Amino acid sequence: MAHGHAQQTDVIIIGAGPVGLFAVFECGMVRLNCHVIDVLDDAGGQCTALYPEKPIYDIPGFPRIEAAELIVRLKAQAAAFRPVYHLGEQVQALEPLTGGFWRVTTSKGTVLQAKAVIIAAGVGAFGPNRPPLPGIEAYEGKSVFYYVTQREAFRGKRVVIAGGGDTAVDWALSLAEIAGRVSVIHRRDRFRAAPDSEARLKALAKQGKVDLVVPYQLHGLEGEDGQLTAVTVATLEGATKRIEADVLLPFFGLSMSLGPIADWGLALERNQIEVDPATAATSKAGIFGVGDVVTYPGKLKLILTGFAEAAIAARSAYALIHPETPLHFEYSTTSGVPDA
Repeated sequence: MAHGHAQQTDVIIIGAGPVGLFAVFECGMVRLNCHVIDVLDDAGGQCTALYPEKPIYDIPGFPRIEAAELIVRLKAQAAAFRPVYHLGEQVQALEPLTGGFWRVTTSKGTVLQAKAVIIAAGVGAFGPNRPPLPGIEAYEGKSVFYYVTQREAFRGKRVVIAGGGDTAVDWALSLAEIAGRVSVIHRRDRFRAAPDSEARLKALAKQGKVDLVVPYQLHGLEGEDGQLTAVTVATLEGATKRIEADVLLPFFGLSMSLGPIADWGLALERNQIEVDPATAATSKAGIFGVGDVVTYPGKLKLILTGFAEAAIAARSAYALIHPETPLHFEYSTTSGVPDA
């Protein structure tokens, strides 16, 4: 790939999810400038693309906050340090240069150069696990959806949800408040969701507010011109049932891949990047990792864990970039927001 003129910065952050956005803030607090790259067209990662209206309960100081609102606040917090975003671009190459620099080239030909790279790529490239139903492509985006971005779009509709995990159960609980009818299809009576959520779902079923269609699995679709009229389900023994439906939400998890990251020569464990939790350093000098994309003993896959890792990575990047100037630790209440 031909390289254009390289834009210089202190830190290149790969991934604009919540942890990547907070890494911008933490880098700014130690006076490091950032460019941020993300393959999605908007910042926020899964919070924006998959569940913007889903509430999050474990962000300190917020008993409840919707994912989209969290991203709005994180972007506002990072904005004080004027990050440069390169959205809708995928990193194609990461190459070492002399002098300890790294050069990053994106799918749109953007070339960046920095001494520190922070990988905050979440689960990497992701997409839905599609059920193997003949003709489902004709309904996708019209009456079959793999993500819920606007709950209100399902008001008054007959919604069929397929799956037994947290996403399926949580959206069944939420949509039961506004949908005309909610039917939940699962191949067994036990769900893989939080016990309290499963108990609430079964309580709604007893009250007649949700239909639990178990033990069944998806079998076929009925409709025309992309609009569903019914979903057919079947037991393992072959018994079938027809459920009238306007919308099908198949929640069978995500297909995840590191994409080009897997070819960068970093030490990996089970498709995750190994880092030193004390420094967030990967196996290559100058490259750090934070968030769900990394692993180490005792790692917790929580947003708040990623926030702490972002603070560590920013300070490690500072030590690499300015080895001659020790960083004196200060609380934000003392330092304020530098240069903002």
